[in-house]
Amino acid sequence: MSNLIKLASDELNEIILNALGRLVSDGSISLEPISPFNIEIPADKSHGDFATNVAMVCAKPFKMPPRKIAELISEQLVLDGTMFEHVEIAGPGFINFFLGRRWFSLALQAVLDEKGNYGKTDTGENKRILLEFVSANPTGPMHIGNARGGAIGDCLASILQSAGYNVEREFYVNDAGNQIEKFATSLEVRYLQIYKAGIEMPEDAYQGEDIIAHAKGFAEIYGDKYVEVSSEERRNALVDYALPKNIQALEDDLKKYRIVYDNWFRESTLHENGDVDKIVELLKEKGCTYELDGAIWFRATDFGADKDFVLVRSNGIPTYVVPDIAYHYNKLVTRGFDKAIDVLGADHHGYVPRLKAALTALGVDANKLDVIIMQMVRLMRNGEVAKLSKRSGKAITLVTLLEEISIDAARFYFNLREANSHFEFDLDLAVEKSSQNPVYYVQYAHARICSLISNLSAEGVDISDVSLAQLDILDKPQEIELIRHMANLPNEVDFAAKSYDPSRITKYTIELATLFHKFYDACSVKNAETEELKKARLALCEAVRQVLRNSLTMLKIECPEKM
Repeated sequence: MSNLIKLASDELNEIILNALGRLVSDGSISLEPISPFNIEIPADKSHGDFATNVAMVCAKPFKMPPRKIAELISEQLVLDGTMFEHVEIAGPGFINFFLGRRWFSLALQAVLDEKGNYGKTDTGENKRILLEFVSANPTGPMHIGNARGGAIGDCLASILQSAGYNVEREFYVNDAGNQIEKFATSLEVRYLQIYKAGIEMPEDAYQGEDIIAHAKGFAEIYGDKYVEVSSEERRNALVDYALPKNIQALEDDLKKYRIVYDNWFRESTLHENGDVDKIVELLKEKGCTYELDGAIWFRATDFGADKDFVLVRSNGIPTYVVPDIAYHYNKLVTRGFDKAIDVLGADHHGYVPRLKAALTALGVDANKLDVIIMQMVRLMRNGEVAKLSKRSGKAITLVTLLEEISIDAARFYFNLREANSHFEFDLDLAVEKSSQNPVYYVQYAHARICSLISNLSAEGVDISDVSLAQLDILDKPQEIELIRHMANLPNEVDFAAKSYDPSRITKYTIELATLFHKFYDACSVKNAETEELKKARLALCEAVRQVLRNSLTMLKIECPEKM
């Protein structure tokens, strides 16, 4: 797996260190320890392909102006046989390096050789990551927040895999606790209403039509069998009937959204196997708890949280946070993942320090837990906030959203911004077939290249044997910029993985499509001056098609060959 930018950066670091070594040898500078220096890619390409601040870093230990140090270093640089062609000194002492033309041919050849593997890295060293996302309440359908969390979590999982991590996707099923009690109450009332008059639905119960449908479905099978039994038996039977249907519906809806989980972890297992009680006992044994007003409290402030909190209420029932602690202990200790990543809504912001404090108290490295806080998104239609589905007239859920826009548009748009940013999702633009629609714009670039390759292939243009020397003739600014951007994909994958930010890849594909369209308009492929140039440019187009496909595949977005 090639990363030509990293190779060039590593070589440049060695070139600079060798130059410094020669300056020490000839007595131009003294042997002094220096701080690490940066090698960066300038935003303005007129400042070179790479730039370094080594002269600034050396100014203090060498007691010399940075500009003078830069001049001395430049005189000792040996670029023969390297990827670099020449250097320039800029400003107070920056040294700008310019790559030789062959580097661009090697970068282009790497794409053509590696095909579907291009862009992948081994940065993750196969470390095990458990990525939990969506984990929607199983008592009802998925809302728009789940839709965004699903797109972010699933695309991040793919990016982490491309960066060399061993990733498992997990859905945490909250099938215990207060929401299940409320679910049972709602089902019980709707069931009894079928057979008895005057039974009122509590205001805080689930009022949705799905509850009524479950009650009717249950009655069709069991009739009035559960009307006269104990409330506990009736509630258990109703939940046992309805909950698996809801969970299956969640799984089916997510599969339509191209999300398939490795694990569906049930909260109830933590209660059944004693893990919830075990957490409380472990914290007691470590002296991290105290009793107050009959409740058991955790000394969270001793471990960095802003306040202590209750673990077990005075009635003996654990609070909601205890199963969550047990669940994350299970992830990082019992199952031994190197890292646990949660994608959570903004309402969980204060919950994270509590969870980390408990893990620290339990002897777990809390840095192994990373939480992505996701902001809500506003759906817009005709310039106004859209609250109802255009087709159904009901509140917009994941399912109703996918009735209005394509899966590709949903996954792409939800990853256009960083997870922690608010943004407005333009439903009208998402279905528009124009260059203003970013997902259409990127897919159109792919389809345009497919059409071009198909047409020229029919004319007998074959790029299977194109050589490095032939690729060297691609020297127009638009060609160079396109190759440089493609060479950056492995770095973008690593950056996106490190920052947990899939939007880097969507933005990357938009920029790649833009650069391709600029190239296509400025550099004719079909009517190139020579057959050799035509083949080289067609090879460049094939590389762009491959990189677009690799990038969109990470996002699980289709790559149409015709549009």
